[in-house]
Amino acid sequence: MKSSTRLSAFQIALLVLSGISASAFAFQPLITDDTGTQGGGGNQFEFSLNSDRAEAAGKVDRLRSLPIAYTRGLSEALDVYAGLSYARTRPDAGADADDTNGSGNPSLGAKWRFYENDRSKISFALKPEILFPVSSVRENAGLGTGRTSGSLTLILTQEVPFGAVHINAGMGRDRYRNTSNNPDATSTRASIAPVWNLGERWKLALDLGTESAHAAGTRVRSNFAELGAIYSPGRNLDFALGILRASDNDDPGATTHTATAGVTWRYR
Repeated sequence: MKSSTRLSAFQIALLVLSGISASAFAFQPLITDDTGTQGGGGNQFEFSLNSDRAEAAGKVDRLRSLPIAYTRGLSEALDVYAGLSYARTRPDAGADADDTNGSGNPSLGAKWRFYENDRSKISFALKPEILFPVSSVRENAGLGTGRTSGSLTLILTQEVPFGAVHINAGMGRDRYRNTSNNPDATSTRASIAPVWNLGERWKLALDLGTESAHAAGTRVRSNFAELGAIYSPGRNLDFALGILRASDNDDPGATTHTATAGVTWRYR
């Protein structure tokens, strides 16, 4: 895209953290979500600490972020959620830009599991999400989009003998105040995540995905791969770790490495 190397690298970093938007509230630590819901009256609280290293044209930017989400089950098959995130950027030592910190786009979304078959162990869900705008200062710093944006994701979960396979397909729209430097972008995306059950308390996951973003007549493709582990000391508490690598075909291209550690707590 026709943006600076600095902003392109941070956009990729934010993308892989959030699962194509400012919402990082999937099946931690994965980008790909599952069809699971909290059930009527159920609650879920999630947060994670994320560290990114984005490299483009020999320059390295760093990002630290803390996304937080609260989910409420309205029925057995319908959840609503709200999310916030805070980030700190550290541009390359040779760059003119200063360190920046602040909140990203607040989000509001839902997950509706509209089909499930107990015999075949397959289920489908839809996940719409709205991202509320940030200030022009935070937009220029790469912390979020300055106009209301959103996404829609179709989710498939298939239970298998070793655990489950989750597949996502979706599209999104990112809208900016400063469209001369950051033209509005439309994206399509797909990902797949097999998850292995390793006993009662441990899960191991592989997450693979791709996104194509189109803006101002230019199309950029980004791919990611993540290895994640989940430890559950009890039914209502998960600890998650993930290592992720993402790269794009922009000119110059950006490569981002991410380490994430998260906690998920469910209660009634």
